[in-house]
Amino acid sequence: MEALRFDHPMWLHALWGVFLLMALYLYADSMRGKMMRRFGGEVLLKRLTPGVLPGRRRTRFILFLLAYVMLVLALANPQIGTRLEDVKQKGIDIIVALDVSLSMQAEDIKPNRLEKARYEINKLIDMLHGDRIGLVAFAGIAHVQMPLTLDYAASRMFLSMMDTRLIPLPGTAIAEAIRTATRAFNQKDQKHKVLILITDGEEHEDDPVKAAEEAARQGVVIYTIGLGSEQGVPIPLYDAYGNPRGFKKDKKGNVVTTRLDASILQQIAFAANGKFFLAGNGEAELQTIYREVSAMDKKELTSRQFSRYEDRFQIFLALALIFLFWEAFLPERRPRTTVWKENEA
Repeated sequence: MEALRFDHPMWLHALWGVFLLMALYLYADSMRGKMMRRFGGEVLLKRLTPGVLPGRRRTRFILFLLAYVMLVLALANPQIGTRLEDVKQKGIDIIVALDVSLSMQAEDIKPNRLEKARYEINKLIDMLHGDRIGLVAFAGIAHVQMPLTLDYAASRMFLSMMDTRLIPLPGTAIAEAIRTATRAFNQKDQKHKVLILITDGEEHEDDPVKAAEEAARQGVVIYTIGLGSEQGVPIPLYDAYGNPRGFKKDKKGNVVTTRLDASILQQIAFAANGKFFLAGNGEAELQTIYREVSAMDKKELTSRQFSRYEDRFQIFLALALIFLFWEAFLPERRPRTTVWKENEA
C-alpha cells in the first residue's frame, strides 16, 4: 500500500473554513428567501423570474466548496507513493573507540573526561560528509556499540547511551578495543580504515601496542586521543540519581587516583601509522584528525536507496481549477428559446 503524507500539514487547518462557508451560504440563502417572500408570493416570483433554476445556485456553491477543498489540499502538498534512487557515497570508514571505564568520570577535564569525549565525537559527526562511522565502547571488555553506518542521527543516539554504566566489568581493555574495532571494519579492504581511540590510557592487562601492529597490517590507521592529566586525580562516584557520594577507594580505604598514560597512547599511534593528541579544553583534536582523514584516498561506499515521496499537489490544483471554471460557467437560468410565428394574412 502506498504511503500518504502532507509536506505542509499546517495548511490542512484551513479545511475548517468549509464549515464557515457552509454557514455563510445557509445564512445568505435564508435571508434571500425572506426578502423574496416580502416582495411577493411564490406564483408572482415565478412569473417575474422565468427560467431561473433554483437548484443551480446550490450546485454552484458545492462546486465552489470542492474547489476550495482541492486548493487547500494542493497547498498542503500531498505526497503519495515512493521513488527509489541510488545514492553513491565516497568516503572513509571511521570507528571511534570510547573508553567508558569508571576513571573517565575524573574531572581533571571539565565537566569530566567522558562528557568531554562525547562532546568532541558529536562535533566530529557534524563534520562528516559521506564517511561511515561506527562506535566501540570499552572498559574491562569491548563491544561494538554501533556498526559502520551513514546514518549520523543514529550514531548520535547510540553515542548518548555510552556512559560508565554501559559495561559493568571494570578495567580499561585497550588491546581488546583495538581488536574489536579492527574486526568491525570490512575485512576485504586494506585501506580507507581509521580508528580513533579516546581513553585515559590506563591499560592494566594485555599488550595494546601488539594489537595496534596487528591492526596496521590490516590497513587500519589509529589516532589516539589522551584524556586527563598525568598527575593522579581522584575518581568521583555518584548514586543512581546522579548525586555525588565521595570518591572511589581501594580495599584499605585509600582514595584511588587515575592518571593519563600518554606514553602507551603514543606507542599505539606510532605502531599503526597514526598520531597521538592530548585533549585540552578546546575542540581542536578531532578537527585536526578529520582534516587528515579527509585528505586520504576515499572509496566508494555501499550504495544506499533512499525513499522519497513524490509531490502530488498538481492533481489537486488541477481539480480546483476545473471546479472553479465549472462553477463560473454553470448558468442559473435555462437558455432562452425564440419562437417564430408567421403573420397571418
